Amino acid sequence: MASPSIHFSVPPDPGEEPLFNNGSVPPVPIYIVTHASQLPNEFLHPSPDRQLVIGLDCEGVDLCRIGTLCIMQLAFPDAIYLVDAIQGGEALIIACKPALESVNITKVIHDCKRDSEALYFQFGIKLHNVVDTQIAYSLIEEQEGRTKAPDDYISFVGLLADPRYCGVSYLEKEEVRYLLRQDPNFWIYRPLSEQMVRAAADDVRFLLSIYHKMIEKLNQRSMWYLSVRGALYCRCFCISDNNYADWPPLPQIPANLVAENSENSSLEEEILSVLDVPPGKMGCVIGRRGASILSIKESCNAEIFIGGAKGPPDKVFIIGRVKQVRKAEAMLRGKMLEIY
Repeated sequence: MASPSIHFSVPPDPGEEPLFNNGSVPPVPIYIVTHASQLPNEFLHPSPDRQLVIGLDCEGVDLCRIGTLCIMQLAFPDAIYLVDAIQGGEALIIACKPALESVNITKVIHDCKRDSEALYFQFGIKLHNVVDTQIAYSLIEEQEGRTKAPDDYISFVGLLADPRYCGVSYLEKEEVRYLLRQDPNFWIYRPLSEQMVRAAADDVRFLLSIYHKMIEKLNQRSMWYLSVRGALYCRCFCISDNNYADWPPLPQIPANLVAENSENSSLEEEILSVLDVPPGKMGCVIGRRGASILSIKESCNAEIFIGGAKGPPDKVFIIGRVKQVRKAEAMLRGKMLEIY
């Protein structure tokens, strides 16, 4: 039997004013899950006969390959489930593995890289079939003729504030960030406070609405890039000795796009490249205040990520179209040669 739920009312559309238990909108239940039996059966047992789209996010302490995963939030159209990894332990997260890896369940998430890394290294879960709203936002901007500056990635707060997708001011996020700076272990404490429950739920409760609005805007070409880049973002920090051989294959170019591409060469395969940086030399590659890496990003239409404090500290990750990735590789190797 499910744990007692905490209820509050949310607007039928995120752009409208919130409603507070006045009976005009049914409240959205939030279930705190400590055992797999409290999750929907169609989630635990994915099936091609029941395609699902859910919102997904994770909270933790220094969330990465070694940080602590504390809560995994799942947003369904009619409920939000807070999967409590502290109380439920490893067995609870492993019970979610078939769903998180399933092609039959679309996971809508904002910036999946670190969440995917934590799930992979701590639980052996290869996050699959994601729609990353950060990637989707960039693709829509590109599709509509707007250019993105290097490192100008839309934040989740910024996405929520955009009236095209949500139009909601997320002030509570800043409060939680302040608490996290005061105490990085904020998400470990139990029982979950009302503020923790609300903050966790707020990180996923708008994702499905945003997803549907974005899908309406994306053309088929952009949809393909969205699926490929989502898969590459999931792999990004999950580097291992087998070069991702145990991960699902990348999405293939749809046949009708292949036909179109024979006349228009603008559609290119996208790849993930991982470059090793000599020990202790990453600062030289990045440059003073990031000047070196920024100049490479400005020269190449590719995404370049550094592990940073969470690691891995000695690698550079490049995602993009093959020619642009190869160009970035060459420029980065040139910077490495300048070190010596």
